[in-house]
Amino acid sequence: MGGQHSAPGTTATAVSAAVTRRITAWSVATATVLIALKALALWQSGSVAILSSLADSSLDLVASLITFWAVRYAAAPPDAEHRFGHGKAEAVASLVQAALVFASAALVGREAIDRLMNPVAVTQGTWAVIVMAISIGLTGVLVSAQTRALKQAGSVAVEGDRAHYFADLAGNAVALVGVGGAAWLGLPWLDAGAGLLVCLWLLWGAFGVLRSAADHLLDKGLVPEQQGRILALARDDEAVIGVHQLRTRVSGPVVLIQMHMDLDPKLSLEAAHEIMLAAEDRILAEFPAADILIHPDPRGRAGPHGGAFSETADEHDEHAGHDHAHHS
Repeated sequence: MGGQHSAPGTTATAVSAAVTRRITAWSVATATVLIALKALALWQSGSVAILSSLADSSLDLVASLITFWAVRYAAAPPDAEHRFGHGKAEAVASLVQAALVFASAALVGREAIDRLMNPVAVTQGTWAVIVMAISIGLTGVLVSAQTRALKQAGSVAVEGDRAHYFADLAGNAVALVGVGGAAWLGLPWLDAGAGLLVCLWLLWGAFGVLRSAADHLLDKGLVPEQQGRILALARDDEAVIGVHQLRTRVSGPVVLIQMHMDLDPKLSLEAAHEIMLAAEDRILAEFPAADILIHPDPRGRAGPHGGAFSETADEHDEHAGHDHAHHS
């Protein structure tokens, strides 16, 4: 569905919050206008393709309202009950969005199959075509704005909302073809067939939203390139002997980073602390929305095979499961 997303943690939280607040408000306004237009078109035409598109837009409004709330809640700072923040509210909102799209697809598919078995003539096709053309224009503008917002501030909730409107954009185009063919060519099955295509498109979009939300809720780590960059930044100091046990996960606009840092055991606590703070500053320069936790290890600590324990970027995953069990 197009467009590079801002990498997690690379946009300051204040900027991310401002961008997501603005685009979600725009989303709610667009959905409201689309519903009004499509309801009028359905009243005039009785088209199942228009009905399917109206159903999709109605659920889009519900999803947009949920996203509108979720991005604001996710941006709230940690509190006594949520020490890691509220970022996963975005992923929860995406799950709700996926469920709504699945429901929409089921309703549209049922109505389309019924119209295929019992064709109904489409009336006032010209009016319906005009409304659908306007809907395509409005939805296209919103999807373009959401794509730009995702480049500025990656948000799984906004990504889910864009999936709805991207599906709506394709659905409107298919409905336009269906309505025009049914009204002007006397082929009512085209209208029902268009409804079925919208149903399949909705299902495809819902699976994409579900997968993205699941990645966040299941604490999927950053991509290897980003993890490698974090390791390089952490090691960019002669006093840092090595870094291992890097763990990352995304929580809304924030990326949580944990690692162990090998340091000379002769260093004072204050000196070790200064080295770790400098490493955090280097990482924060490129990942300003990161929450970083570094644990110091003396260089001489024995690893699994004896000797100094200092994994490479490729080796840290091999021991992650063992070390997690050890610290649990």
